Amino acid sequence: MSLSQWTGLRTLMTPSLVKAIQRNVPAVIAGIQVRHIAKHWAPEFKKLRRLKVQKVKLPNFNEENDVSKLSPDQIRSRMKEEGLLPPRPWMERPLLITATSAVFEPYVPPEGDGKLSALTLGGAKQSMEFLSKKSKSVMAVRKIRNYEEDFSTSDFAEQAQEIYLKAHKALAEKDDDTLHQCVTELCYPLMTDDLKTCTVRWSFLKSLEPPRVVHARCTDLITKDNIFGQVTVRFHTQQTLAVYDRFGRLVFGNEVVAKDVLEYVVFEKHVANIYGLWRIHEKIIPDWMPERDAGKKTYIKQKPVEAEPVADSVVPDKSAAVA
Repeated sequence: MSLSQWTGLRTLMTPSLVKAIQRNVPAVIAGIQVRHIAKHWAPEFKKLRRLKVQKVKLPNFNEENDVSKLSPDQIRSRMKEEGLLPPRPWMERPLLITATSAVFEPYVPPEGDGKLSALTLGGAKQSMEFLSKKSKSVMAVRKIRNYEEDFSTSDFAEQAQEIYLKAHKALAEKDDDTLHQCVTELCYPLMTDDLKTCTVRWSFLKSLEPPRVVHARCTDLITKDNIFGQVTVRFHTQQTLAVYDRFGRLVFGNEVVAKDVLEYVVFEKHVANIYGLWRIHEKIIPDWMPERDAGKKTYIKQKPVEAEPVADSVVPDKSAAVA
């Protein structure tokens, strides 16, 4: 009988029959391999018993650790062995661009704006120049309406005035949370840098002229679909402003005297973002506008240095004193 026949016969035998044959006929059954699997008496803890012995990869001190001395194939094989991905040739950092860094195509206010009447020759000339430059603003407004269907220049002027008042009240009250909602990241340090140790008293009295949109532009950043919109609004208002330093001394303005203020405020919005907000971005100061008086700053008065009396360096003559 061949070995394959004995193997087939072994599969048909019961364990008790195999043991009996091994005892009685050991020479005949010597060529048959009997598989005996010993099972543990508590199989539910099999996983814990397996975790008792863990393979620890010991460092190979004979390997070259300086990557610059390895060839590209050696680096590739070592990274595959350790399961690492090849490094990228650039460093990626998360960026959140919610505002631009400047005013693109800033509005140039006509000289004498706010002083010339529309019935005079200078005022009529200003109106004609405004109409001639209106075509680009109309195209920008159309692009904004692609993302914001209810956008209207007349309604936006009133909305801009509300944002303007809200931002200046938050600045006077030092409400940073509200101020961040009303101004962009470019405008925030410009408004708050010199007022950290000062007290501001600001109030809005009235509008001498209704606010109106005089300029609008759109631009894309990085991609064509990433659109930012900027709208310049003209404000002609009456306000009071007083700034006090940390010692309570008046630095600038007056709480009683009202001033007529003509401003060109740029509002910006990330129109491609559905959660974008119109916020104050910057103020345009024309070249022909007179400079404001600088505020009076408080300094520590230096104490005068008293001159110490100079000691007499002449040595007295002892012989004359004795005589």
